[in-house]
Amino acid sequence: MIPGRVAVPAAVLIVLAAALAAWFLTRGGPVRPATFRGEATSAMYAAIDSRQSDAAPLTTGEVFTPATAKLGELTRGAAEQLGDCADALDGPDAPGCTQALRATYTGQKVNGQFVIFNLPDGRAADALVTALGKDGFLEQAVAFDTARSWAQARALGHYVTVSWVGPAAEGGKVDLTRSQVALDTLARVVQSRILKAV
Repeated sequence: MIPGRVAVPAAVLIVLAAALAAWFLTRGGPVRPATFRGEATSAMYAAIDSRQSDAAPLTTGEVFTPATAKLGELTRGAAEQLGDCADALDGPDAPGCTQALRATYTGQKVNGQFVIFNLPDGRAADALVTALGKDGFLEQAVAFDTARSWAQARALGHYVTVSWVGPAAEGGKVDLTRSQVALDTLARVVQSRILKAV
């Protein structure tokens, strides 16, 4: 018979082990947006379909200009170039990616983030958009309710842009449309790259 003083700690350890096993077996995958829209690249971006025709690296100052410090009701927080594209991703791979630039934005009701990836060509960009639609998503860099969040990923030549917004707090009804559109305007940086390439 197990003494009482030993039986209690042993029972606690058994319960903890069972809880840990249950967590590993039932935990979900990467955090994903509730609504996702992905777009493949098109002929409009043919001039920058390959990094060979658009070799200059992006800079944070080029993508996140002073004019984009405030987008509608959103105010920019951190803007950074990540050390590795994988640092921006939670699940998907981005073979050949050389840059991931990210900024976070916050507002009274909505928070969000924008990331642009620099990939080898349009095929790699399309592949990343497809992966974001099913194999995982981004690392969340600012707090918001992902269960009610929206995201849009677009392949634009050899770039992929992702805008992701969600309610700043749980509960209550929040219209994300304006914030999603506002964040997506950061993708306009690609237009200047087209003009340089033609």
